[in-house]
Amino acid sequence: MSTDCKEVVRRFNIEVIQKGSETEFHALMAPHFVNHSAPQGMPNGPESMWHTFQNVLRPALSNLAVTIHDQIAEGDKVTTRKTISGVHTGTLLGVPATGRDVSIGAIDIVRIQDGKYVEHWGVNTLSNVLAALSKD
Repeated sequence: MSTDCKEVVRRFNIEVIQKGSETEFHALMAPHFVNHSAPQGMPNGPESMWHTFQNVLRPALSNLAVTIHDQIAEGDKVTTRKTISGVHTGTLLGVPATGRDVSIGAIDIVRIQDGKYVEHWGVNTLSNVLAALSKD
């Protein structure tokens, strides 16, 4: 089962985050999905994840790519260390385009049930990236 769970997470990262496939997003997200890393008071269901990828990252970063460095699976959970990268060609959370290369490091834990994302926990370096982009 661990290998299958890792493949679901790999597929999500490449097809949904990198390529922007809404069809794959709906195929891989359980309707009762909960993002435990959503900011307090903000939506934490499936559509909040789609919003982040499609309305925050994709318009701000051209040549968006996901590089998976490590994946560790145990039971129904997969931990992934990855980098989301691209060129900052659009406004990113209020920071105007700089044309600079951007790399956001992330570590996610995802719980998989019946081949779908049901829970997510994660940390990333987006705040550090925004601070660096804002300095110039």
